Parts: sequence; C-alpha cells; structure tokens
Amino acid sequence: MHRISSKIFVFLFMIPVMVHAQSIVNSRHNLSVSGPGDVKASGETEICLFCHTPHSSRPESPLWNKRDPGVTYTLYKSSTMHALPGQPDGTSMLCLSCHDGTVALGSLISRSTARSFQSGITTMPARPGNLSTNLRNDHPVSFDYTASLAMADGQLLAPAAIIPPVTLENGRMQCTSCHDPHKNITTDFLVSTTRNSLLCNSCHQRANWTESIHNLSPGTWNGTSPNPWPYGSQENKTVAENGCENCHNPHNSGSDVLLLKYQNEENNCLDCHNGNVAAKNVAAEFSKTYRHNVGNYMNIHAPNEPSQLFSNMHVECVDCHNPHAAQSQPASPPYISGALAGVKGVTQTGVAVNPATFSYEVCYRCHAGSPGSPPAATARIILQNNLLLEFSQANPSYHPVTSIGKNTSVPSLISPWTTTSIVTCSNCHAGDGPSGSSGPHGSIYPHILKLQNLTNDGGTTATGTTESASAYALCYSCHSRASILSDVSFKEHSLHLQQSVRAPCNTCHDPHGISITQGSIANNTNLINFKAGVVSNSSGGQLKFVDMGGNHGQCYLTCHGKNHNPLGY
Repeated sequence: MHRISSKIFVFLFMIPVMVHAQSIVNSRHNLSVSGPGDVKASGETEICLFCHTPHSSRPESPLWNKRDPGVTYTLYKSSTMHALPGQPDGTSMLCLSCHDGTVALGSLISRSTARSFQSGITTMPARPGNLSTNLRNDHPVSFDYTASLAMADGQLLAPAAIIPPVTLENGRMQCTSCHDPHKNITTDFLVSTTRNSLLCNSCHQRANWTESIHNLSPGTWNGTSPNPWPYGSQENKTVAENGCENCHNPHNSGSDVLLLKYQNEENNCLDCHNGNVAAKNVAAEFSKTYRHNVGNYMNIHAPNEPSQLFSNMHVECVDCHNPHAAQSQPASPPYISGALAGVKGVTQTGVAVNPATFSYEVCYRCHAGSPGSPPAATARIILQNNLLLEFSQANPSYHPVTSIGKNTSVPSLISPWTTTSIVTCSNCHAGDGPSGSSGPHGSIYPHILKLQNLTNDGGTTATGTTESASAYALCYSCHSRASILSDVSFKEHSLHLQQSVRAPCNTCHDPHGISITQGSIANNTNLINFKAGVVSNSSGGQLKFVDMGGNHGQCYLTCHGKNHNPLGY
C-alpha cells in the first residue's frame, strides 16, 4: 500500500478549514510528534492517520482508522428528557474510540504495531477529554432530533430552525453537531463559542431566558477563591458571558442530574451567591440557625414535580427560583418580583399554576396544607396550619397578603402603610438586618423572621416578657409603638404589654389570619386567636372574643388570674 504524505492528506481533509486560518495541524488533535499538545506520538510524523486511512478503513465514514471499542456505555437520563438516546453510533462512536479511554491512542487499523506515545501514555489520560464509558454526566448524543421531539419538549428549536454552524448528522444529534474535530477556532473544538450561551441557544430556547438576569448580568467574579466558573472559557468574565456555563457543564459534569456543575444542587447557586459574584451573600443566610435548609436534601427535587408538594417534601433553591427566568425587577404586592419569575405555585383557591402570578402562590407550594410542612409556630385555641385557609378573604381577619385587609381602622399603622396596603410573606419572613437577603433564606430569629418578635412560646405562661422596641421589633416595624402603648386602638394595650400582665403580642394575636369563626362572623376580628394553654374558659364556661365595633369588644375567658365573663372595653 502506498503511503499518502501527511501534507496531501491534510489538503484532502482540510480544504474547508483553511478559510478559517486554522487546521488540525496546530490543534491538540494533531497527535503526531509535531503536535502542539502534551499528548503526542514519540516518533510518528503523519498527522491524519491517527483518525483516518485511505485504505482498509472501518466501513463508517470518513475512512476511520480506529477500532470499535466494543463497550456498552452508561447513558445520560433525565425525568424531563423527551429524546430517546441509544448506544453511541455514527461519528460519536468514532470520537469515543479515543475519548472513552479504553482504546490505545496509537492502536490503528493501518498499522500492524501500535504507535508509541511520549511520557508512556497509551490511552487518553484522566482529564476532561476522557469521557470514560459512563456518559451519564455528558450531553446525550445519537438520538433522532425531530420536529415531534422539539414540540414535545417545548423549549427546543425545530430541526429546520437549528442555528448554524450546529448541524445534525442524518437527522441525529452527534458529537460533531457541536464539535469540529479538524479545527479549534474557539475552544474544545466547538463549532462556535459558548460565550453568551451562543452554542447552547443554537438548539435550546429556554422560556424567559432572553430577559433573565443570568443572561444579562454584567456581574464579575471578585477573585476570591474558588473560581465559580471552572468550566467556562478564560475569556468569559461576566455572568452574561458565561451564560449556561454558570451552572452547567456539557461534559464530565460534577452531577449526573441536568449536567449541573455540582451534585449538591444548592452549590450550583451558591457558587456565585456567596458574595463573590452576586451582591447578596445568600450562602451566609443559609448558615444561620433558622433557615430553609436546602442542604438537607439531594437528588429529591425534579423539574417536573407537581406544584404543590404533598409527598417527597424538600426545599431547594429552584423550588422558589427559576434560574432561567429570574430577573432583578421589583414588583408591587401581591405580584411576584423578578426573583420569583417562572416558578410554579398554588392559587388561593388551591389550583396548581405554572408560572405563579402572586408571590404567596410560591409559598403555598409547601405551606398550604402539605402534610410535611412545619408545624404551627404557636398552639392556638383555633388550631390551623394552612396558609391558604389563614389568608382567605372570607376570614373575619387576616394580614393583607392575598388582598386588602378587612379592618378599615388601624390607627397604629406607620406611613407608608395604610389599610389599603398589601404585604408579602417576605415583609416578615426574610434575612435579618440591612445586609440580609430579601427572601426567607435564613435568619437569627425563629421562623425566619427578619426582626425580633418575642412570643414566649417556650412555656404556657403569658406573663413576664419585658416590653421594648427591640422585643417586638417586627410588629413595631409597621405598627407605631407610641400609638399602641397610648391605647389608641385598645384601651388596655399598655396594661397587657407593659404593666401588670406583660404578655407578648402573640398571646392574643395570630399574625397570619383566622379561618374559623366562633358563634358569629364578628368573632376573631383583629387577628384575635388566643394562645392555647394561656387562657381557659370563663366562669360561665365560654372562651371567645366578641367584636362590638368601634374599637370595642368583650372577652369571655380566664387569663393572668382574672375572670372575664365577659370583660368589655
């Protein structure tokens, strides 16, 4: 057999490449002794024969000079994948004959003896280019990319709309759809740059990605170790430039779920949201005593799980935030802010929605009757633990989360709050202090409250709590302490808070709302729902509050050693 010189062989295979002013000669795929990489032959000078031979090649195109590895590969899988990948075939199988690390790089069909490599290398060294036979953490290949697949997925471009230079091979997605083994004009032999998600967007069209903060953010790494972008090109310096690679790695990803960088889901977020890239240090919030403990779960969350979690209870960052849709825009309550854009929810009527419209709908995913939700913070005369019921507009009273409140006279409100204001759950449940996050990530105060609110929940006594601006800072952030202690709305507020009784606000008031009435609709207004174990029946056998209107009412109960049968004000 006559040898074809390496120069002629390069010419035959590289004609389309030369217009890009780069060829295989100057790339790591030149495995000859003249190659620029650290994996190269000891003496072989021919370049193309490490992949191709003009005679006696394998039947697969193009004139392949490597043997079939003959192994079975572990394939990528996902609960949301509509494609049906099989064992690698076509050019993907050709690529894997080197990149799975099972076949000697110098073992060639056209040579009776294997070509030796420098430094004693035989197979692909352990590095990102060695995919191994476990393709579970690699982008799927060797599947039919059809119009029906794109339609079923809903966020893939139709085959005819795929953006060049990404291509299909006989209608199938293969390694060569994204990689050109003959030229390396960007990095990793990719057909186009990954910068600003250009390569990924050639096929993937994630809903709301165009407006997403992760697509637009000019945020940069502050240089503190570790580098949050170990997989990105060194030229990518901002969140927007890194794009998809902020969270994903298409090959040898650290997770076998959704090609995420890390198996622990929250680490993919906290890589940047630890003060090194994002402005708020959410990682510090999650280290506090009271928190949504995202570190307690792994591989439980699924993107296609139901909106309301009745079983498989968990909380991960992506239960409340959609990284492909999140934005920075604020919103007027009760509407969701940009941080919650594109997240599933449950409506006030208990209907699952995707996406949520109102911020409380996101909280309802877990806190609207799910059996695994946290127990009620305080034992009440009327015991309830379902926010959907507590914030119902049919209730006699509720904090105005789902709509404007029922009480039209609240003289203690501090501007800008009025009786027509609507609040969000995070007005009370959020990071503590000015540097804390605006959401319920973590706090030094119980129930992830952003300010202190002593409740005396540790015992059954209602007395003995010293009133101060800091003791009830949460309540006093909206309700004027001066007005409350001046008895403007209730003539014995100061008696119960400061003087002989010294009971916390929480002893009488249930801060969410009361979904069950006692006797008449007038009962349980003003968020009155007494703490169980503190009050008992009056001498007449009754335990209730009756609203008489005009800031007047009657209590039927026994409390702090005094019988109210009734006691009016």
